[in-house]
Amino acid sequence: MSFALSIGNSFAVDLSPYRPFLAELAAKSGDFIRPFFGDRSLAVENKSDQTPVTAADRGAEQLMRELIRAKFPAHGLVGEELGSENPGADFVWVLDPIDGTKSFISGAPLWGTLIALLHEGRPVLGAIHLVALNQLFIGDNAATTLNGRPVRTRATTRLADATLLTSDTRNVAKFQNAAAFDRLAAQAKLFRTWGDCYGYALVAAGWADAMLDPIMNPWDIAALVPVIRGAGGVITDWRGGAAYPAEATVACATPELHAEVIATLNP
Repeated sequence: MSFALSIGNSFAVDLSPYRPFLAELAAKSGDFIRPFFGDRSLAVENKSDQTPVTAADRGAEQLMRELIRAKFPAHGLVGEELGSENPGADFVWVLDPIDGTKSFISGAPLWGTLIALLHEGRPVLGAIHLVALNQLFIGDNAATTLNGRPVRTRATTRLADATLLTSDTRNVAKFQNAAAFDRLAAQAKLFRTWGDCYGYALVAAGWADAMLDPIMNPWDIAALVPVIRGAGGVITDWRGGAAYPAEATVACATPELHAEVIATLNP
C-alpha cells in the first residue's frame, strides 16, 4: 500500500519505497556494530572536536553508504564520519552510525544508530535503532512504531509532573543559559542523564516527557524529528524555533509541556 506524507501545504512524499529500505539499513548496520560493543580491545580515537570515534562508527557508516548508493544512486548523503555527497539532491540520507559513542565505548547500552531521509531539506522519515536493546523506532511525522507497534508520547502537561532528560549537564553551561536550565531541572519531578538518542526514544515511547540537548549537529537531529512528531510530541530548537536544521534540541511529550519548558529556558 502506498503511503503519502504531507508536510505543510507545499508537497507530499510517497514513502513506500523508502520505509523497508530504512529498516534494512538499520538491521545491517546493527549487525555490523554489535560484535564491537563490549570489546575492551576496540581502539578509540579522538577527532578534532575531541569526540571519540572507532572502527565501528566508520565501518557502519561506510556500509550504509554503499547500500544507499546501490539502491538510490541519485540520492545525497550526509554522515558524521565520512562527510557529504551530493547534499543538494531532492532526497538526502543523513547518517549517525553510533549516536552516543561515549556510552558505546564505556559498555553502556544507551546508544543507537540514527538514520534519516530528507526531502527538499526536510526530515520525512527517521529511525532510532537502539542496537544493544533490540529496539527499532521508525517515524514519519504522522506515526511512530517501536519494533512494528505504534507508540505515543504520554499526556504530561506540567513540568512538575515530568521526567526531564539531557545527555551531559556540563554542555549546558558551555552553550546555553545554565541558570535557566538549573531552574528547569529543579522544577521537574525527575531529572536524569539518560541521554543521546536513547532519551528521545524514551520520550517517543511514553517513558519520559522532555529531552534536551544544548548543542547538536544535523546528523544528531534529523532522524529524531519524524520519530518525535510521529509519536505525537513536539520538537524544536532551544528557543522554540525550527527543529531542523538547528544547533540545539528540545523534545517534549505535549505542546503544553513544551511551552513551559521553552519559557523556563528562555526567561
